[in-house]
Amino acid sequence: MTSTSGVLVQRSRSKTANRVLFIVENLPVPFDRRVWSEATTLQAAGYEVSVICPQRDNYSAKHEVLEGIHIYRHPLPEASRKLGYIWEYANALFWQFTMSAKIYRERGFDIIHACNPPDLIFLVGAFWKFLFGVKFVFDHHDLNPELFEAKFGRRGLLWRVLVWLERLTFGIADISIATNDSFRRVAIQRGMMRPERVFTVRSGPNLSRIKELPPDSRWKKGKPYLVAYIGVIGEQEGMDLLLASVDYIVNTRGRKDVQFVIMGSGPSLSATIQQAVDMGLTEWLEFPGRVDDKTLFTVLSTAEVCVNPDRPNQMNDKSTMNKIMEYMALGRPIVQYDLTEGRVSAQNASLYARNTDHKDFGDKILELLDDPGRRATMAAEGRRRVSQELSWPHEAPKLLHAYQSLSAVRDC
Repeated sequence: MTSTSGVLVQRSRSKTANRVLFIVENLPVPFDRRVWSEATTLQAAGYEVSVICPQRDNYSAKHEVLEGIHIYRHPLPEASRKLGYIWEYANALFWQFTMSAKIYRERGFDIIHACNPPDLIFLVGAFWKFLFGVKFVFDHHDLNPELFEAKFGRRGLLWRVLVWLERLTFGIADISIATNDSFRRVAIQRGMMRPERVFTVRSGPNLSRIKELPPDSRWKKGKPYLVAYIGVIGEQEGMDLLLASVDYIVNTRGRKDVQFVIMGSGPSLSATIQQAVDMGLTEWLEFPGRVDDKTLFTVLSTAEVCVNPDRPNQMNDKSTMNKIMEYMALGRPIVQYDLTEGRVSAQNASLYARNTDHKDFGDKILELLDDPGRRATMAAEGRRRVSQELSWPHEAPKLLHAYQSLSAVRDC
């Protein structure tokens, strides 16, 4: 028996159809925690795992082996405009085709496990599926039509193209893995997949990685309270709403005793920092950028409250946010807007502000800061839910069950 992510899994004795190639475009591995949990779980279960992903930040090695998993990384420009996305996706497809051919020749693979965004990896999957009989697994991380609408505020021709690409991806998939039941409904209704071929595997936190660390009061900058955020810094993440809440807390409610730390990187980081400067909030805000795990868990362990200001839209309403469960795993009460999957994840471990009402969001932060008993109750509930229901050990068997179903799926 081999233990991975706290899960005991029986090593497979089969030597056929057990070589998996993950293809990930938007994040490097092992930084992408969901992909890394899936890859290590499959590796421990007897699969031979390879990964293609981009080079980003500290993950620059073109090839390395971690925990027996071969990781191949390629350069990739990061886009913020429509034409830039075309160049980014074309670049990624070139490397995915090139590297998959190299891996097929050197190590082989029987299954491609494609992790969106974007919904273009099916082109690589279709090539290997129809010419070489490789199975295609679609791991549905993002709703790209909804993501487009959230970014650009409209639908139109490009939105319809994204729906079409999503449909093609579902169409060639032998099975689809949904991150929650909202995504599962999309796969069945919009993707027209048979229900028995769609498996829900949530992005549960790996408790062997998440560690509560001693608080470090230096992050509070001499103030009694700390409020923390971790995640992408982008338009749909509601950074403007969060800054409006900070301004309300500091200047309208007159609370000068709260420090805010916003951790993460993304296309709106520079604009968000400049907005904070323009609003005169730099004394109460710190932006350390993308941080390592020790810094992340130190800040979260120091914070009294954690926040998720994701802007209410169809994308965020249906998405499970990893940061919510990391907050809960560390026993931090949460304030967020009232979105469907956010409430499914956090339940009583969070307070829910009226959607886009930055004042109500700020009031709820202060409610928790001023009520340590309530914070403790919510912290205990968050830890309980993660430990007993939501952590990766509860999801790993569902992933293995999905893979076992591949042997019963006939080729299209």
